Amino acid sequence: MSQLEQRAEQRMRRAIEVARTTPEADIPVGAVIYGPDGRQLATGTNRRETDQDPAGHAEIVATREAARALGTWRLDGCELVVTLEPCTMCAGAILGARMKSVVFGAYEPKTGAVGSLIDVLRDPPHIHTVEVRGGVLEAETAALMTGFFDRLR
Repeated sequence: MSQLEQRAEQRMRRAIEVARTTPEADIPVGAVIYGPDGRQLATGTNRRETDQDPAGHAEIVATREAARALGTWRLDGCELVVTLEPCTMCAGAILGARMKSVVFGAYEPKTGAVGSLIDVLRDPPHIHTVEVRGGVLEAETAALMTGFFDRLR
């Protein structure tokens, strides 16, 4: 396993920890943003139901926190690690914030906008390029989702 793969898995394990802190009413998704120096800047969980906020996705929550931590909306050189493939709204925020890279766990065939349903980050090409790595610890991240929906049934 390469050093890059090891780092992606280590960071995804942290995102899984964060996902486990998601409020009970919300789908368990965890996001962590790392700065250019590798330190953790921000975390976020889904909070749509808890906050009654349609934009309350883990990626948006973490992006807002990272921007406050850096004192700028430009998250140049930052990496977002998230347990579930981002949706269209979140992919747009990733582009808008100028993030360097995204690492995600489980693919989301119904709403995934980073390769599953559509690919907002790579097609068509944008002025800003975002590196993408999907399927990191996919079985573990997918289990968060299936566990949540199994409890609902």
